[in-house]
Amino acid sequence: MNPRQKLRTMIEGGSYTIVPGAFDTLTARLVERAGFAAVYLTGGGYSRASGYPDIGLLTLSENVRFIGMTVEAVEIPVIADADTGYGNALNVIRTVREYEKTGVAAFHLEDQVFPKKCGHYEGKEVVSTAEMVGKIKAAVDTRRDPDLVLIARSDARAQEGLERAIERVNAYLEAGADVGFVEAPESVEELRRIPGALKGPALANVFEGGKTPMLPAGALEAMGFRLGIYPSQTQRAAIRAIERVLAALKGDGEIKGTEGELASFAEREEAVGTALWRGREEKYLRLP
Repeated sequence: MNPRQKLRTMIEGGSYTIVPGAFDTLTARLVERAGFAAVYLTGGGYSRASGYPDIGLLTLSENVRFIGMTVEAVEIPVIADADTGYGNALNVIRTVREYEKTGVAAFHLEDQVFPKKCGHYEGKEVVSTAEMVGKIKAAVDTRRDPDLVLIARSDARAQEGLERAIERVNAYLEAGADVGFVEAPESVEELRRIPGALKGPALANVFEGGKTPMLPAGALEAMGFRLGIYPSQTQRAAIRAIERVLAALKGDGEIKGTEGELASFAEREEAVGTALWRGREEKYLRLP
């Protein structure tokens, strides 16, 4: 099976799949090396890796470049963040064309106004259900590969309440989306309500410090969720480790006491497949 077919098989099965987030291509390779079945390319993570908050400042072309490089670098299915589709339904057509060419296995579209905000920021606004249904239909009609998974996300919980957000996601599933994503439920009870109320597989967004309580994978699986994206854990870990090493360097130019924060030289080279490229060098550049 190709990565899109593999992801569909995961979603259609009865188990829960943990999908860690990656904020750059190296992180995605580390997710794969750690043995995870899929990786999530977080738009917020890439925005922050580029020095911006998650408020819709990056463009379609910038995100597509990031996605394309990462899909090429890993073998596991890649789930990507397509924000609002970068505009209206016509912009969604262009977005789907560009995302599909990257080879990505899935992407999610959300019903915020453009430009969007992080799903756990205050002050979010959403478009009408009818407008978002039109965007989902445009995405479905544009998609060339039926195995490409379309995830429909609603951010309406903050403004309209949980039940209305569920109704919206069901409308998007009826319009042709494959997976439903209710963003930022605010209690365990709300989380428990979502999978059984959706007319399709449910995705959970899992990270510390947001509006949604953290639960172990087993609890989310028991509730009926089929996918869990963990968008910010790797980036936040990297920020803290880098800060500790920089503080040590600033003190006396050495890293004593922080050596454990560093991968070895060999581990770094393994992470980027140096041996593979050396083998190719021998094969193609050193011919007799």
